[in-house]
Amino acid sequence: MDPEVFDIIEKEKKRQRESIVLIPSENFTSRAVMEALGSVMQNKYSEGYPGARYYGGNEFIDQSETLCQKRALEAFGLNGSEWGVNVQAFAILKPHERLMGLDLPHGGHLSHGYQTETKKISAVSSYFETLPYRVNEKTGIIDYDALEASAILYRPKIIIAGASAYPRNFDYARMKQIADKVNAYLMADIAHISGLISAGVLPSPFAFADIVTTTTHKSLRGPRGALIFYRKGTRTIDKKGKNVVYDLENLINQSVFPGHQGGPHNHTITAISVSLEQTKHSIFREYQRQILKNSFAFAKAFKKHGYDLVSGGTDTHLVLVDLRNKHIDGARVEHILEMINIAVNKNTVPGDTSAFIPGGIRVGTPAMTTRGFVESDFEKVVEFIHNGILLTIDINKRISRTRIRDFKDYMGERAPDPLLEELKHNVTNFAKRFPTIGFKERIKDEI
Repeated sequence: MDPEVFDIIEKEKKRQRESIVLIPSENFTSRAVMEALGSVMQNKYSEGYPGARYYGGNEFIDQSETLCQKRALEAFGLNGSEWGVNVQAFAILKPHERLMGLDLPHGGHLSHGYQTETKKISAVSSYFETLPYRVNEKTGIIDYDALEASAILYRPKIIIAGASAYPRNFDYARMKQIADKVNAYLMADIAHISGLISAGVLPSPFAFADIVTTTTHKSLRGPRGALIFYRKGTRTIDKKGKNVVYDLENLINQSVFPGHQGGPHNHTITAISVSLEQTKHSIFREYQRQILKNSFAFAKAFKKHGYDLVSGGTDTHLVLVDLRNKHIDGARVEHILEMINIAVNKNTVPGDTSAFIPGGIRVGTPAMTTRGFVESDFEKVVEFIHNGILLTIDINKRISRTRIRDFKDYMGERAPDPLLEELKHNVTNFAKRFPTIGFKERIKDEI
């Protein structure tokens, strides 16, 4: 093996083993998934779809993709006559048509059309016209009445029910009513919570949505990939009593190929199929239940230590901690926690104006639940985080300049802080007590 690459991989494996990973969008995948990713399926080129490829020699690639589609529908209890799925990755919108998504500072994802007053941040906001909906800043809960009023005025073609930092369940039924009122498609983005939905521990959007999208590497514990589910059959009955059928299948499939990609990653599709098979087992459902138990305990422990939580708690796998009452920001806290081997991400909270120096941190339970953490372990993690935050506040008081760069430069230039080193030692020893998933500690042990 390439010795330079080998060394980098070994260092990353060591980091993962010795760290407490709390980023809600990260997880540890299985050896079986990794083996599929590293298989000969990588070698084949296969533009097109099963039975309609632009290259020969795709008999078994077709079998793999068809199996993945079958397993994707089964994972969410879907009828193939009512739902289809594209496993290769948006084509319902033409340029400059309108969509509405949850605002980024209020928990949404930048891919849902986020833009500032002076800049379009994502490609979605560049191609389409977008209008955000928001949470009630006092409660942290989506203001569905305001969403409905805005939708009636804006008349979007798509309303997105999905988020990356919203710790509560969506009211899919209410959002479907709003979408129907303005003749819009309801699209549910369940990237973070698809594993929880598959296991039946969170409400499913499939009874209400027209389109459902998800990534596969988060709570599903698969490889980095995506699934696009779309409705089939009758959408509505027109005024003349005729069926109006969905035309999502052709639009989505043609947008994925040839509209936005060429040859799909067959090794990834194969690995997705492996991870979807794992959703059928009772151990997967128990894992998803434990994610929620851990998340509830996590939130309770933060509140016990005097932290404000956006929306007051959580229904899901993540907790959004508002640090503003501690007079410190998420960027500095993220940096110090990284130095003690705790991976979180700085995150905006409702009312924030800067995504670079936001007022909160986002933490989640899926990754460390995979490694075997239970409720008491997450209570211990809150103690580590609390001590890290107190240290951050103390260090920040020593610095006369206010820029985050000055803070990081200060930490890089000074001698190691004894309290920081002690915290890192304690975190590392704690993390090492739990097994790594999907790999042994060193590659050479596996050869």
